[in-house]
Amino acid sequence: MELNANWLARLAEYHPSRPAVYWRGRWVSYGELFQRAQRAAQSLAGLGIQKGDRVGVLSLNHLGYLELYFAAPLLGFIPTLLNHRLSQAELEGLLEYTRPRALFYGEEFADLARRLYPLAASLESLQTLSPGPLSPDQAGLEDPALILFTGGTTGLPKGALIPYRQLLVNAFQTCLSWGLQKDDACIVATPMFHAALNALATPLLYLGGRVIIQEKFDPAEYLRWVEEHRVSLLFLVPTMFQMLAQHPGFASANLQSVRWAISGGAPCPAPVREAFRAKRVRFKQGYGLTECGVNCFTVELDEAEQFPESVGRPMPHLWARLVDGNGQENPQRGELWLCGPVVMAGYYNRPADTAEALVEQEGRTWLRTGDLAERDEDGRYFIVGRAKEMFISGGENVYPIEIERALYDHPAVLECAVVGVPDARWGEVGLAAVVLKSPVSAEELRGFLKSRLAGYKVPKHFLFVPELPKSGPGKILKGALAARFKGEHA
Repeated sequence: MELNANWLARLAEYHPSRPAVYWRGRWVSYGELFQRAQRAAQSLAGLGIQKGDRVGVLSLNHLGYLELYFAAPLLGFIPTLLNHRLSQAELEGLLEYTRPRALFYGEEFADLARRLYPLAASLESLQTLSPGPLSPDQAGLEDPALILFTGGTTGLPKGALIPYRQLLVNAFQTCLSWGLQKDDACIVATPMFHAALNALATPLLYLGGRVIIQEKFDPAEYLRWVEEHRVSLLFLVPTMFQMLAQHPGFASANLQSVRWAISGGAPCPAPVREAFRAKRVRFKQGYGLTECGVNCFTVELDEAEQFPESVGRPMPHLWARLVDGNGQENPQRGELWLCGPVVMAGYYNRPADTAEALVEQEGRTWLRTGDLAERDEDGRYFIVGRAKEMFISGGENVYPIEIERALYDHPAVLECAVVGVPDARWGEVGLAAVVLKSPVSAEELRGFLKSRLAGYKVPKHFLFVPELPKSGPGKILKGALAARFKGEHA
């Protein structure tokens, strides 16, 4: 089977003048976007970049991400996207790990990039460096298209090798299963070094839609752009949806152009969904992970509103199974395993980690997601937490996500995260870290939860904090919370 990894060239032929990407106050057409990708590839060829070489990127959201994304199949290099929120020491570790042949930066990171890599150049220079000849070879389905780093909370992040088959299958089945339309527009506000490229940006470009790049998330600008550009699809992580709902301009914001909103990265709290529903924005829950490309489930809007905690059913070209602690398939509950053409090739230069994540069974390669899920009798899936987050209190399994959902129902709770910490009597108990909207005591929250949950699920400890630690994509870093407070509350 052969698929065209260089599909932007076709779209540039079909509709060269159609607006593709909004960047710093102007629209870049499909024809110009492909020209810029070609010029970027020629600039890299002039630097001696060859097939298989890694090319690092350290930047806020930038048009250069797309230039490199579409230049890659023209030359065969591998864009290696770095989390700009990491420390210099952490970034040095990632550069030592991946050994890129070039590093390009956004202007905010010029000094840091040059300390990391003295020959680093700006993303703008992709259009001006001395050009070299392009290879006539076409990228194959199994060739690596990207290295995306997993959002690990301890140790060096692993680089997931994303093959072209993953990008292509994710694009066309997202268009099909999510009902994307060529007139749709979305704002890319989540970090482009992570899943933002694959979630909606490239599927929408694959269809001929419009993508608006927001360099750094700003709720006021985001709300203004939704109205100004007639944005029809919203993709954000729960923290960002919450920031929109809390913004003073949200009540008067015109969201009439929005067909639906989808939350990724973690379950979206019910009060946030309700805030958007009050604005007549239909809401659904997504699920995906870097290693599986990234939209794994689909759900119709009517069903999403009837079952708001469900992520729906697997995409057409994806198989799912639930596996218990003994490695046996369980039809109702277990660790979620996924299989299909959107599964990564493995972790770059990490054979042991690859062997742990990818399991060969019955002629298929399964990805162990590490997420616990339930499946109802109609085949709907519900994500109930991370396997590593579950803790055992007095012999009972406790799933933090269940407690967090209950906490979010309290009007004083803005954000929360629950982790298990050691306890001399019960083995482990819950610790709830809470960011408040208004004053409330630990005893009041404890009583609120006791009316909704079994006693062993109610956290023993409540910690009120001004903010929760978050990763670059906006996920709450529960590992950091657990590491910080295990000793204190042991």
